[in-house]
Amino acid sequence: MLQVRFLSRTCRVLVKSRRTIHTSPLLEELSERGFIQDVTRRPELEKALASKPQTVYTGVDPTASSLHIGHLVPLLALVHFHLHGHKIVPLIGSATGRIGDPSGRSTERKLQNTEELNTNINGLTRSITKFLGSAFRHGATRLGLGNGDAEVSVQSNVDWHEKFSMLDFMQIVGVHARVNTMMNRESVRARLSSQQGISFTEFTYQLLQAYDFYHLNKHFNCTIQVGGSDQWGNIVAGIELIGKLSPPSTAEAESASEKAFGITTPLLTTPSGEKFGKSAGNAVWLDENLTSVFDFYQYFLKSPDSAMSSYLKLFTFLPRPEIAAIVEMHNAKPEERAAQKILAAEVTEMVHGSAALDRVQTLTSLLFPSSASTSSNYYSLTTASIVSAFGSADPRLVYLPKNELIEATPIIKLAKQCGLAASNSVAKALVASRGLYVNNIPVADAQAIISKEQLIDDHVVVLRAGQDKLAVVIAQ
Repeated sequence: MLQVRFLSRTCRVLVKSRRTIHTSPLLEELSERGFIQDVTRRPELEKALASKPQTVYTGVDPTASSLHIGHLVPLLALVHFHLHGHKIVPLIGSATGRIGDPSGRSTERKLQNTEELNTNINGLTRSITKFLGSAFRHGATRLGLGNGDAEVSVQSNVDWHEKFSMLDFMQIVGVHARVNTMMNRESVRARLSSQQGISFTEFTYQLLQAYDFYHLNKHFNCTIQVGGSDQWGNIVAGIELIGKLSPPSTAEAESASEKAFGITTPLLTTPSGEKFGKSAGNAVWLDENLTSVFDFYQYFLKSPDSAMSSYLKLFTFLPRPEIAAIVEMHNAKPEERAAQKILAAEVTEMVHGSAALDRVQTLTSLLFPSSASTSSNYYSLTTASIVSAFGSADPRLVYLPKNELIEATPIIKLAKQCGLAASNSVAKALVASRGLYVNNIPVADAQAIISKEQLIDDHVVVLRAGQDKLAVVIAQ
């Protein structure tokens, strides 16, 4: 693990010292990195990007109070636009979030009450602002581009939707919508064929999102919308509405819709077919109070070998030639997991900062060492640093009275008590197979107990079952 820290920092030093300007055309760069699944009128979009700075937006509905890593691909695409001199508009669907997008869902989303919605809006605004600001600085450093210190301005679509009465919306927007076209959208067709069907509320979602694009086009001069692959129909609906509500004047050769474009990013899944960003059914959040920095780092560290090239291109701002060299090095010795270590380091530093990265790398090397000789380094840790790395509410932190831990409870009972083994007999079997560890040393005796000398910082012991099940027991 000490090697990974050296590798990732080496990458940082190389990029900082080189400071070369990235010269690939933006659309080519996005394509080569895997950000583009579909794009409208690509030749025209390439010309528009080359002619002058464009304004591009992506929207996030407030279904939670934080971003999770499933949100990152379209947001990172926006960061690339920003670093190449274009203006970006991150949008929170404060209005559309009251309805729920049917895209990619087999059942209707549960409607949120006002208090829950407002909590999510406020939290998501902070989350987007923090992430984009950090990503600007991180990306500018890695690619040698400017605009790293720009401020982030998050918009909310409730600002214009709340001014509409239902009759106004029907007269302005609904009159241009064709039901047969709306029903042919993939998100609608999929729901119509399901047992639950689709409500009128969700059916009209595409009109609300279409109006968002129109409003941003008219008032922010926004010409490009970026969204996940399941947003294609909604994006096209927006381009069509722009054309109907903004016809060309006699002095213009083309309509506003001919100046509006859409880009969809791929829906990422793991090799097992699970949606990217899910871990045991739970989202991997950017908020360290919801997902600890340690677990965030570990998620990327456990990425499969087959995904290394695509993940490094999408989730880091390392130059592509450098990524190719990393992948080549990794393929030569995949057992060293060099690419995973660099990926986890880069994404964690971008999201949580260099201090947090140093902390989790140190703890990872100590909690999951490659040899028993590393166990001696446990005693350089402090109780505070361990709790800080995991987060005080992490269920793997187990607090026990000191008199129950020291020379009292057998280790096999502690393993059961901490959830590392289903029963005492299972814990005994782990001991017999040398699969139960205390401070990375295999437990040799099923009757063994914790001695005072085994405590780290006079308060902590680290129990581990196999490779992944871990408990940090803290004496109180």
